[in-house]
Amino acid sequence: MPDGVLFGSSKAHKAIRKELVENHQLRAVISMPSGVFKPYAGVSTAILVFTKTGAGGTEKVWFYDMKADGFSLDDKRNPVKENDIPDIIERFHHLDKETERKRTEQSFFVPKQEIVDNDYDLSINKYKEIEYVPVKYPPTSEILKELRSLEKEIDQGLDELESMLHQ
Repeated sequence: MPDGVLFGSSKAHKAIRKELVENHQLRAVISMPSGVFKPYAGVSTAILVFTKTGAGGTEKVWFYDMKADGFSLDDKRNPVKENDIPDIIERFHHLDKETERKRTEQSFFVPKQEIVDNDYDLSINKYKEIEYVPVKYPPTSEILKELRSLEKEIDQGLDELESMLHQ
C-alpha cells in the first residue's frame, strides 16, 4: 500500500490502522523505497503483514526498512546486486532473534502501546532512530590558506595557458 496510508491523518486512514492493530494481529510493516513499482508509480510503499483474527492479538509490530529489491529504482528497473528480500524473509521467519535489535538497525520491534500512543502511525520514520556522526572540519584559517594556495595554482595555470596561446 502507499506510504500515505501508514501515517495519513484522515478518519479513514486512522480507522484502517486502528482496525489492524486492535481487532487483528498486525505482525509486520515492511517499508519499501520509492521506485519499486516504477515505471507505473514512483511513490514509497509498504507491505503490511497481518493475521485476520477479529479478536485482536497485536502485541508488538516488526518494522523493516527495505533499501533495495534487487533492481534499480529508476524507470528501467535493471537488475542490481543490492537486494534485501532474502534478509527480510530470513529475519521474518526468525523473529525471536529480532527482539534485542536497536531502532538504529534495519529492523526492530515496536510495542503496540507505543503505536497506539502515536495515533496508530505505522510509518517506520516515526520509530526509527538515526545515528548522527559529527563531522570535524579543519579551522577556518586552514581552509582559507588552502583556498589561497589553490587560487595561486589556478592563476599560474592560466598564465601558462595564456602564454602558450600568444606564441
